[in-house]
Amino acid sequence: MSAWAVVITDERYEAERLFHHETLELTGLDGRHRPATGDPVLVVRDGDVPLLVAVGRIGPYELDRDPDDPLAGNGFGGLVVTYARRIFDSPVEADQLDLDGPLTPVDPATYRALADRIGPTPDRSTWLVSLDLPIEAASPAEAVQIFWSYVRELGPRELPTFVSPAGNELAMQAFVLGVEANQDPEEDDD
Repeated sequence: MSAWAVVITDERYEAERLFHHETLELTGLDGRHRPATGDPVLVVRDGDVPLLVAVGRIGPYELDRDPDDPLAGNGFGGLVVTYARRIFDSPVEADQLDLDGPLTPVDPATYRALADRIGPTPDRSTWLVSLDLPIEAASPAEAVQIFWSYVRELGPRELPTFVSPAGNELAMQAFVLGVEANQDPEEDDD
């Protein structure tokens, strides 16, 4: 079984970090490499120093092929990575990788060394997450419609979300863009 590194752009990294996805879908690959379903994958953020942000496995993918024309479309289509462990908020340096484009074969020993650095999946806890917005409306139904419009328009880049461990609501913290954010105008945010 071969191991692989998949490189994602900064923009894709931000999208994957902000929203929980079970899979990472990639398109537009050049077809030089053809991983097999089940092969292990390192997901790496592009940059001066590559950063390991997730590990997973290659899922089924389809060739760009027209079933009605067996001579056309022998190119490589999309690739799906099923996440096994995500560390988008605490990436690990992966400078020992010699990346060659968006999909690169990786020595199995290098894969194991990097995958071991991110450790096992931590225990899960229950969190209370809320988004409270004061909304002026003529009815409760209209208030809900306006609420969802604000959420869609402003999203995680502008709306603070409040998070606390279940049973300890006094420990509530505000987050914007997945990062703790001070929402008290009276305090300096040094």
